[in-house]
Amino acid sequence: MNILLWHVHGSWTTSFVHGKHHYLVPATPDRGPYGLGRARTYTWPESATEVSPEQLRTAEVELVILQRPEELDLAADWLGRRPGRDLPAIYVEHNTPKDGNVPNSRHPMADRDDLLVAHVTAFNELFWDTGTTRTTVVDHGVVPPTVAYTGELDRLAVVINEPVRRWRVTGTDLLPRFAEIAPLDVFGMKVAGLAERLGLPADRLVSHDDVPQHRMHAELARRRAYLHLCRWTSLGLSLIEAMTIGMPVVALATTEAVAAVPPGAGALATRVDILLDAAGRFVAEPERARRAGVEARAAARERFGLDRFLADWDRLLEEEVCG
Repeated sequence: MNILLWHVHGSWTTSFVHGKHHYLVPATPDRGPYGLGRARTYTWPESATEVSPEQLRTAEVELVILQRPEELDLAADWLGRRPGRDLPAIYVEHNTPKDGNVPNSRHPMADRDDLLVAHVTAFNELFWDTGTTRTTVVDHGVVPPTVAYTGELDRLAVVINEPVRRWRVTGTDLLPRFAEIAPLDVFGMKVAGLAERLGLPADRLVSHDDVPQHRMHAELARRRAYLHLCRWTSLGLSLIEAMTIGMPVVALATTEAVAAVPPGAGALATRVDILLDAAGRFVAEPERARRAGVEARAAARERFGLDRFLADWDRLLEEEVCG
């Protein structure tokens, strides 16, 4: 089928467009947030096609994937048809509530009978109040990285987008404590200058800003362990990718991470001192790290495989379009 969706989350969209459908991705001249078009740092198949707002007026669209509240009106304006009323619509919720009213957070699509909200984790579904709107959960799936873990560098890898702006949400404030254990390599968007912002020497934290996905995976695989310090975010796909590579994980036991990371795959705790100790052990004992990484890889490939993800989505798309 022909599916309209905006390029919002690069990793999730990369997995989604690997399906068997035709994906129409809006592109505007300024490549702004509502017209990013095809990804530049991820590999997408040719079935994901850029389309202008003008072209959408006459395009054959069978279903709309919404990911931000404002896309509902934007899609109606560009298509000349109202998602949910004139054609099926699914709202994909990527995030945990951020309104400060947890656990009473009302979802912007609450109490609607014209669309379905698809959460990417069971934790998110639990914490959002969607009222009478139908909901479901489709667990993440990732395109398997083409590299394998070596862990030859006694360094810790972190992937965070916008670590300064998001700060406590992404556990940025905790990084200096781990930099005492081993040097950190931080990958992601807007990570340049992070060492200076944290008051760390340049040799204790190195930023790798907006690196293409395949190159980032190759660099992650060389680091001893993966550090995941997010306090209140949805389950990061970079965490799943690191596990799929075969990296041991040192993670805060928060949100969906407690369900995604089995005990043998590394260390999960809400006590930072326990995680510091685990990180130190992985750095000092490469064989321990390798064994944990083997378990991480097996768990990630079983639960977050791309084939399972696409099959789940195909069933859901068929239900919404065909009834």
